[in-house]
Amino acid sequence: MLPAALRRWLRRPKRSDPRLLSQFFFADERVTQVVAEINGLDAELDPQQYLVLLNQLHLSQAHLLAILERIMEECIPTQRHSRDYLVKFPEELLVDNLGNHMLFAAECLLAGTFLEVEEADGAQLRPQARNLLCSLELVRTVLREQSLSQPGTYPEPVRAVLVQFDRLFAEFELSYVSSLVAVKSPEEIYRQQEIIVLFCETVERALRLGYLTQEMIDGYEPLLMFTIPRLAIISGLLIYPEGPLSLEQSPEQMSRVFSPFYNLLKKIRDLLRVLSAEELCLLERSLCTAESEDPCGPATPSAWGAAMPREDPSAPWGLLEVPCATSPPPTCTARLGPPGVADDLGTDWRWGPQPPRSSSGLDATPVARCWELRSRYSSPKDMLHTLFVCISGVADQLQTNFASDLRSILKTVFKIVASQAEPSEEPSGSQEEDGDPSAADAPRVADCPLCPSPAEAAGLRRAGPRRLPEWVPDSTCSQCSACRSPFTLLRRRHHCRSCGKIFCARCSPHTAALPHYGQTKPVRVCTHCYTTHLSPRRAQSQ
Repeated sequence: MLPAALRRWLRRPKRSDPRLLSQFFFADERVTQVVAEINGLDAELDPQQYLVLLNQLHLSQAHLLAILERIMEECIPTQRHSRDYLVKFPEELLVDNLGNHMLFAAECLLAGTFLEVEEADGAQLRPQARNLLCSLELVRTVLREQSLSQPGTYPEPVRAVLVQFDRLFAEFELSYVSSLVAVKSPEEIYRQQEIIVLFCETVERALRLGYLTQEMIDGYEPLLMFTIPRLAIISGLLIYPEGPLSLEQSPEQMSRVFSPFYNLLKKIRDLLRVLSAEELCLLERSLCTAESEDPCGPATPSAWGAAMPREDPSAPWGLLEVPCATSPPPTCTARLGPPGVADDLGTDWRWGPQPPRSSSGLDATPVARCWELRSRYSSPKDMLHTLFVCISGVADQLQTNFASDLRSILKTVFKIVASQAEPSEEPSGSQEEDGDPSAADAPRVADCPLCPSPAEAAGLRRAGPRRLPEWVPDSTCSQCSACRSPFTLLRRRHHCRSCGKIFCARCSPHTAALPHYGQTKPVRVCTHCYTTHLSPRRAQSQ
């Protein structure tokens, strides 16, 4: 019987071995090595070296967890614990190294190190942290032994410890984050989904009326982060009054995004209902401007109305797309009173308080309310200015008070309303025979690691497994590798799994299996790799 150390040395995998268990063995060995160096170092004598080793430990642990994640995806893809709770988290917490932060927090809790959690929450989290770290040590031990014996298989004991670790990690992650920040409830998630629908309907209406253009949306114009919420407030209060901004419900029944503005939204709704179609059009166009343009200027009310496109007088509420049986007066909507009252007031209306007149037997209370609201302002300009300030104030405060929620909502809206990528053209028969379809028309990417060797690139699908391409770090790339558009809050970075470079969403809309890299499931690839180095027909078939 050989000694354990000799047996370990003889069965040690090679560094060139692409199997995940072999990669895990060396990643685990690196973590153990750094920990040993830290334990043997006097931090007081050499604090600089201590900080260097801490950074190396952080990177090596992140690498170990990344390999462990890939092992679980390969070994127990159908037995993994649900991660649906991640939709409850603020978007800024959903980072790539969240798992490493969770293990660091567990180590701090177990060691009694100060963390920004309440004492009661820390007492509840400590047992979970202990179970998680013990499970991680068991996983490392089992996977190390498996990598020394049969690195290509996952027996049942290995699967069992992976399932247990995955469950404990998910439970600790949800509990720890919930103790730090306010996570969304299922009801709030549903309400924000309704707001997404309202925003999408608002964008569609703005496109029809010419307030926005499809080019602005496809280009992720930063101005839209302010314009869409502003227009959505008008749509939610006036066009879709029974939607997520319905004021017939209590503030507690509204989404937390808009509930703090409940009373102000009521006043905005009341003023919106007394606007004419031209006044509403003027207000909406003012809300779409880049600056805080004041619609209250020196021009007279008639001049403002003359500057706006006029609709058919028989249907002045066509801009609102609200069905109206009869023609309302120039300053009041069809909701304000019976047809007879509207007809009686339409010809000799003047700005200022006027006694409401009504036909015999008809209730003029809504019309009186209309007069009463308008009489509070010296002119239509004054009223439009008040509406502009209030609506802009509510929408702009969303950027400050609910930045994470609004960012997530707008991100989903842009995915829905943006133009879909045009499907790739079918390659001709001669191109298919050459094995390089659409290569001549494919967009070029500078420094593509696959382009220097056309023969190698053309035969990727016929080759065996290869090393994964080295990913370009996010910190070194500030613009898309294809279209050169700068990355912003809405234009996010995406790595192509074929070449490893970084692209925007419009330049990497395709998915394809990469069997030459061991990727049997479809993964994101850029347009350049999809059309130049991969066969679209075969990619779709797989």
